[in-house]
Amino acid sequence: MRMKCPFCGHLETQVIDTRVCDDAESIRRRRQCGACEKRFTTYERPDVSFPSIVKKDGHRTDYQRSKLLGSMSLALRKRPVSTVQLDAAVEQIEEQLLGMGLREVASSRLGELVMLELKKLDKIAYIRFASVYRSFEDIDEFKTLVDEVRR
Repeated sequence: MRMKCPFCGHLETQVIDTRVCDDAESIRRRRQCGACEKRFTTYERPDVSFPSIVKKDGHRTDYQRSKLLGSMSLALRKRPVSTVQLDAAVEQIEEQLLGMGLREVASSRLGELVMLELKKLDKIAYIRFASVYRSFEDIDEFKTLVDEVRR
């Protein structure tokens, strides 16, 4: 298979190791460039169709894993959660999205899925995300959320 080297752009790379990931849903391949001899990792996942995301204003957009990772990473910034745990949470959300069997999902539903996963990972990240996601108007709404997490 022709895979472009991310370092020098050479088109001939060799697979030197292939492993099934722990989740058994992707394959990790170590490759080495034939020109610069640098090594890099690629991941192979099944290509599936995620539902479109319907925003509050009715606008539809394609699901983007990178946006989900970005918003969750922001909430988890400087928190003791590993990238492995974050990836597992994203995969859990994606499984739920696919399991719904719908062509479209409201952004509010996706936000709720994110909050459920963040609540399992880290309470502070959950509160950070929820405070922005729910657009709190006053301190009492924030206090109610914190009280809920304490219980």
